[in-house]
Amino acid sequence: MSFYPVSSRPVIAGVEIPGGVVGQAVVVAVPVSALVWPVRAGSGGDGRSALLVAGASPMTAGEPVVWCTVVVTAPAVVRRDGRVQAAGRPCDHARLGVAEQELDRRCGPGTIDRIAAAVRPTGKIKAVARREMSVAFTIRAVLLMTVMPDADSREVLTTLLGELTAVPWQRAHTVPSGTVLSSWRAAIGEPPLQQLQRELLAAVVAEHRDDAEHRDDAEHRDGTARVEVGGGLRLGAIDGTVTRMPDTKANRAAFGTAGQAETGYPQIRHLHVSDAFTRATLGVVAGPAGGDQAGRDEGGRDKGEAEQQLLDRMLAEQPGVFGPDRLWVMDRNFPGVPRIAAMLATGSHVLIRVKSDIRLPRIGPFAEDGSYLTRLSGGGTTVTMRVVEYHVSIDGAITPELFCLVTDLLDHHTHPAHQLAQAYRWRWDGSETALREAKSAIHDAGPGTGAILRSHTPELIRQEHAAWIVGTELVRATTRSAAATAQPFRKGPRTGQPVAARHLSFSTARRTLITTVRAGTATASLPAPARAAAHQHALAVVATARVTTDRHRHRDHKIKSRQAFPHAPRGIASRTVPAVMHVCGSTAA
Repeated sequence: MSFYPVSSRPVIAGVEIPGGVVGQAVVVAVPVSALVWPVRAGSGGDGRSALLVAGASPMTAGEPVVWCTVVVTAPAVVRRDGRVQAAGRPCDHARLGVAEQELDRRCGPGTIDRIAAAVRPTGKIKAVARREMSVAFTIRAVLLMTVMPDADSREVLTTLLGELTAVPWQRAHTVPSGTVLSSWRAAIGEPPLQQLQRELLAAVVAEHRDDAEHRDDAEHRDGTARVEVGGGLRLGAIDGTVTRMPDTKANRAAFGTAGQAETGYPQIRHLHVSDAFTRATLGVVAGPAGGDQAGRDEGGRDKGEAEQQLLDRMLAEQPGVFGPDRLWVMDRNFPGVPRIAAMLATGSHVLIRVKSDIRLPRIGPFAEDGSYLTRLSGGGTTVTMRVVEYHVSIDGAITPELFCLVTDLLDHHTHPAHQLAQAYRWRWDGSETALREAKSAIHDAGPGTGAILRSHTPELIRQEHAAWIVGTELVRATTRSAAATAQPFRKGPRTGQPVAARHLSFSTARRTLITTVRAGTATASLPAPARAAAHQHALAVVATARVTTDRHRHRDHKIKSRQAFPHAPRGIASRTVPAVMHVCGSTAA
């Protein structure tokens, strides 16, 4: 028996909630005396009916009241025995809460339903009968699955449906099984999720481009909008990663492995292009783990080649990601003169660290900032680049490694060497930290053993991978929206400064999005003001979950994963140590 009264008042279809009300959901107060059981005695049936509100009078103080949360608005079905049930099915009303609101803000209202309408399921599922599942519901379930790493399929579906299963529907509905979800995933294939990925990332690129055009110059100088590299450029980061998957013959044949071919798990490799400051994903391309021959990546020899091929694909398939407003920071795996020339042809700029075995002949005098010009040749192409070399000292000791960067930004007055050297460290924030955050949303990520993605066929791996990119980017979109409404820092070294997305906890944002689905704010029929209030409440929660950044932490020993055996005490303590850069050839300030 459900305690959610069906109301015919237009308040549920759309009412102006007073501005002072910021609750998470629509709550209805009904006197206990007004609730009646509509089923006639002795009529039999299964008893599935909602209580009705009959003859409610003005409430008096102290009167017992039932407080009900609105779950869904649906047409009533009245049975001959008096039972009142809801027409339709729960999967048509399930939504992804705040995550879907963030998606619709960027890609237009009803994005998932629009994409689902063009999908024709294959195989045994024709999506003609009134089933427990639908194409749109399957898309939402796969998206939710990728941000719930410890949940099995049944828990994901239970979370997505929420209280919708408690409603007495015209036909009894239950939570679908994991087998049903797998069948529907196979029936819709990978195109819907890949289309969703393309639309969302294109919207994110446009969002950052518009953001750069409308921000005030003072914000840029303050460092809240971008990292200062001169010339009004925004800093981007490019890096690759591999993700493990179940070891099936199909997965191994399609993707290979980037480690030991006999013992390593199959892996999908993807190239991640992001905004270095917000960590927002701007572009992604994926492919096999290694190069032309899977499993050749021993000692990293094939890793660079595989990621270079992905970068070539991105330049050909997603040219809109690159533009004259960007300076791309890349590590040592990407240099290649034709590739650099192809990136420069898009109007973008590059800042690349080069390996120690690459010769950089100086073709002119040293500039005032210690940089100099060189020519890079290869593949029948020659480009003129500027070289910035510097050392980093920690605790007064200079590290033995020399950092060498090349860039096409030749004007040392507009783009001083010290700014470019400081910009390179943002590769870790824009790539390494962004990828680490994203992998926190999938199962068993990290240097340990075991599969991460769940799917057992290459097509479903590509579907799940696209859903993971979309899911994690919606989490970051939520942090950007929360940062836009957050109050400035009130204490600490950033007192008075505005909050940026990178200052907010990715994990808290992810858990908050899941909570909005589980709490019932995922229903399609809630009033627009109620959905807006729930959205603002969720953003307020995310805005308060702030993390410490730029701590300059240093340890003389690093262990990536916990070992099975105990270690002898080393007396190691983390400490705050600022790093100081010394540009070669320049005088100390």
